Amino acid sequence: MTFDPTRAAGLARLADFVPRAGRAYAAERNTDRGPGDRSNVSTLSPWVRHRLVTEREIVEAVLQRHSLDAAGKFVQEVYWRTYWKGWLELRPSVWTRYTAAVAPALDALSAAERAAFDDAIAGRTGIEGFDDWARELVTTGYLHNHARMWFASIWIFTLRLPWQLGADFFLRHLLDGDPASNTLSWRWVAGLQTVGKTYLATTQNIEFATEGRFSPRGLATVAPSVDDDAPLPAPGPAPRPHPVPTGRIALLAHDDDLHAESLDLGGAEVVAVASPRSTSRPGSAPLVAEFVAGALADGRERAGVHYAAEASALDGITASAILPWLQVHTVTQLVTPYAPIGPVRDALDHLERDLAPEGVTLTRVLRPWDAHAWPHATRGFFPFREQIPALLRL
Repeated sequence: MTFDPTRAAGLARLADFVPRAGRAYAAERNTDRGPGDRSNVSTLSPWVRHRLVTEREIVEAVLQRHSLDAAGKFVQEVYWRTYWKGWLELRPSVWTRYTAAVAPALDALSAAERAAFDDAIAGRTGIEGFDDWARELVTTGYLHNHARMWFASIWIFTLRLPWQLGADFFLRHLLDGDPASNTLSWRWVAGLQTVGKTYLATTQNIEFATEGRFSPRGLATVAPSVDDDAPLPAPGPAPRPHPVPTGRIALLAHDDDLHAESLDLGGAEVVAVASPRSTSRPGSAPLVAEFVAGALADGRERAGVHYAAEASALDGITASAILPWLQVHTVTQLVTPYAPIGPVRDALDHLERDLAPEGVTLTRVLRPWDAHAWPHATRGFFPFREQIPALLRL
């Protein structure tokens, strides 16, 4: 299993998977056969994470081959990612609290807890399956969805380690590490997302779903909700699209959206294209940093060709990196794809504040896929799921 960080590779993986996206996927998706056989799942998430291939493209390709009834489970999985992003977009303080808690949680570990933490991330706890998944994650940058749930449950309830440190470990090593999906999935296992409802990994379930590959012993038999002093915040307003400026613009691609060719830029004239040369995710593992750097290069090269504009690699999403580039092209209007809550969004917020005194505007283009779906992420996924048929018609 390899992940080439290009749109072409993502489209090839999509074409290969589409025939299996119907009832076969629904029947076999929960089985984890290990890194040697991922034929029962799509493994598209690294490309979707960076929008080398968009959610709309994936769903449309699947529904050209299968009915919604047959491919409903897979379509729902695509929308889960959209739902998580929308949920966090409406409640950004959850991301802020999580990121602020990581370093203190590590500092607060006792000597024994620190040893348990080091063993957990190195895959030497002695827990069958768990150690294998830790090593698989570090080696491949990918885990089956159920393995992620089992790992998080064992981390929290058997090893009794802070969930924030487990979420941080995943975010640093997953090629598809998504701030919303990752953070909120760990919160769900811990009983913080659906308050009071936790996820308990059991030997029986792991043995069944791995087809006997793993049968871990000594797992926790109870999963009490993790204490959290902060209640779930009420959802705020969803972002609304803003008009793209007319005239000459510079286009900035970034980690969260690398299919700039499909942005609706109206009648604007793109005179320059750029993206960072490296990931905006701090502390990323080398495997992740290499994948994102390759994806950024692929995205800016395609965008440059599409818009017939010079494509430049910048040293980050900062005013010091971007202002000289804008000045070379005599542009004061910067346009970029909308970035949901996460490291890229944080960088863009700082950038906008720093550019304003220089007379440069920053416009973020919100895709219709997100604009239509995110306002429905006010409650749980199941009310959101009821909106999928209507969203597909938009």
